[in-house]
Amino acid sequence: MAALQNLEGQVIFLTGAAEGLGYATARTFAREKVRLAIVDVQAEKLAKVAAECEADGAEVLPIVADLSDAAATTAAAEKALAQFGVPRLMLHNAAILNERSMSDVTFEQWRKEVNIIMQAAFLLSKAMWQPMIDAGGGSLLYISSGSALKGFLKEVAYTPAKHGQEGLMKTLAMEGKPYNIIANTITTGIAINTPMSAGHYSEDQRARWVDPALLTPAYVYIARQDLTSYVSGERLDAWQMSEKIRSGELV
Repeated sequence: MAALQNLEGQVIFLTGAAEGLGYATARTFAREKVRLAIVDVQAEKLAKVAAECEADGAEVLPIVADLSDAAATTAAAEKALAQFGVPRLMLHNAAILNERSMSDVTFEQWRKEVNIIMQAAFLLSKAMWQPMIDAGGGSLLYISSGSALKGFLKEVAYTPAKHGQEGLMKTLAMEGKPYNIIANTITTGIAINTPMSAGHYSEDQRARWVDPALLTPAYVYIARQDLTSYVSGERLDAWQMSEKIRSGELV
């Protein structure tokens, strides 16, 4: 299964597409003229993104879904599969980060955050798994962060959920190898200016943050790769990869 020189007509499934990194990623893929299934709970914003992506040249399927709900998550994947077919890349970007200590967090608050990040990663991958096997392969990619490697105060839900994505990715990379299913996580690698991150970065970090669109070449690069030979089971860095693409070091 050779690497693709272009992605025109390929299916990309993307969560958390209404704003921030997800929005920037949707617009970048749309310019590749893909068939783009975008998922978010924010209906009005998602409709606007869909219209912009269609203007960019993509065929777009907007799916409004609450990824904290298991049934809704599976239904979103099934809708995309039914209307667009098996994705070349399933990119799980959706997340929420609510800073609460163990003393303050309720179980419902904890569960919602974990469900969107970790449960949805499992359910979406599960829904795509057999279709990807039948299609000869596919790529599973979860957006990661520094919280996946260490602990942070008041992240009693976000941090363990991000750790969980790393473990799921490593397991699926092993299980997917015979079927040309690759699984990786990809961290931003740098502070990015998004609605979710705005309240969580220090003043120094905000002084150095970048537009999330600068990270998106990495995701397109991964979507193009040969599923029989590209890396799997790895934690990648979107900023470093995108900088190498811009410099011509990575082609």
